[in-house]
Amino acid sequence: MKAIFKYTFVGLLAGTMLTTSCTEDQLTTVPTQSMSGQGLLANGKAAQVALNGIYREMYTSGWSTTDNTHQCFGITAYNLCADVMGEDHVMAAQGSGWFWFDALYNVKGRYTSSAWRSYDLWFAYYTWIANANYIIAAEETMGGTTTEKNYAIGQAYAIRAYSYFMLSQYFARTLVGHENEPCVPIYNEPTTPETTGQPRSTNAEVYAQIDKDINKACELLEGTTQEDKSHISYAVALAIKARICMVENKWQEAKTAAHAAIDASGCTILPVSSFMGMNDVNAANVMWGAAIIADQVGMYASFFSHMDYDAAKYAGKGRAVKEINRELYAKMSATDTRLAWWEANNADYPYVQRKFTFSDVASWLGDYIFMRVEEMYLTAAEAECRLNDEASAKADLMALMSKRDPNYETGKTGTALGKTSAPADETNSLLEEILIQRRIELWGEFGRMYDLKRLKQGFRRTTSQGWPSAALLSTKPTDDPEAYMNVLTIPQAEFDGNENMDADKDQNPADDYAK
Repeated sequence: MKAIFKYTFVGLLAGTMLTTSCTEDQLTTVPTQSMSGQGLLANGKAAQVALNGIYREMYTSGWSTTDNTHQCFGITAYNLCADVMGEDHVMAAQGSGWFWFDALYNVKGRYTSSAWRSYDLWFAYYTWIANANYIIAAEETMGGTTTEKNYAIGQAYAIRAYSYFMLSQYFARTLVGHENEPCVPIYNEPTTPETTGQPRSTNAEVYAQIDKDINKACELLEGTTQEDKSHISYAVALAIKARICMVENKWQEAKTAAHAAIDASGCTILPVSSFMGMNDVNAANVMWGAAIIADQVGMYASFFSHMDYDAAKYAGKGRAVKEINRELYAKMSATDTRLAWWEANNADYPYVQRKFTFSDVASWLGDYIFMRVEEMYLTAAEAECRLNDEASAKADLMALMSKRDPNYETGKTGTALGKTSAPADETNSLLEEILIQRRIELWGEFGRMYDLKRLKQGFRRTTSQGWPSAALLSTKPTDDPEAYMNVLTIPQAEFDGNENMDADKDQNPADDYAK
């Protein structure tokens, strides 16, 4: 057997890219054109059809695992997973179990299964990498106009950068301070069933590849026009670069990329009342997302079925109701319009979320939003604060907060952060204030665990925050950002198929600390 992603190949069927996975015994006849990436990707428009297949997988359930598919539906699922791993996205109960085991950090021991989070993430991101590699490899022979070609190839580079970036956040400790620790294998050429599996590269090596790819994406996409909100445009590529630079602690580059993303996007910060439900990619603040049409709804296997309290799905009364951390909610003033995102006076579930709702419950409709322009203002503000440019940091923060709370102001200063995000460890610094507003603004959509890792900041859960006693993680080192608690185990199937990875040497710790 080969590594688990190796049997992914590009094929075109009925105008949509077909991504197929199979075992070595199941692999039969594969068209030479599909495996080589030539012919079918003869021009930029054909390549875009293949790219659209990748984008569809970013919101479709049922393809990345053999079971538990109701919690495996691409980007919004992975961000929700990361969000419930923190302290701010409270799950009131286990409900049907979806995302509950992520919240309890009870998935690492399930790496031998093809139905759980490790396999889901590894297979999904490497599938996107493998298919992006075919498109990139066709660059030299691809016809069409220069703009069409740049648009397609630029997106492929961005998808590859994004995928490696997300893999690094789940399967390794954060980059800074752990540069020489193992991360994930790198593949930057098309793979076939005969391709030799690669060993784990270091964090530094993986981020060097990520930087190279995202910079190439930005170079190619500049001057092109986003043809669909699901496509990674020049602005979105810049925003992904800003996210990457935050993890790398490259603050000047993060600031520059964030401001460039804002300018290139043409998006504007909207008042809360203009995008209630967070379910419309055509809203003026949305940079990247997926428009869900009637024949593509995930039904129960969808983001809104896990979020919408009134829809009587997985997040309804008696199920896994989603609430905000009450301590975080209390940081909003009485005039903060984001209070409308939660119902603090609900008789059954105080602080139940109202931020994410179906646009039409009966039809299971609701668009998936992957990125809003508001994030970039918060990113720029944090970067500027860390660069000791507090005037600019406050200006970017106020650009957002003036649309959220008419009475908001802050005289805070400094960059001190507490060991944890708990109130007892708060420093009252400007940096902390920016991060608090980030936690509120991006609740449920960004993935709190990603920030906790890069910040090297611990957290604590308490019943006073709203967490049920079963989810307090009282035996977990939540206050130790150096622990391996949030580093997932690599799927056993990868070791079974990759001759250059040895489970005894290369597997991540199954416990919270390395032996």
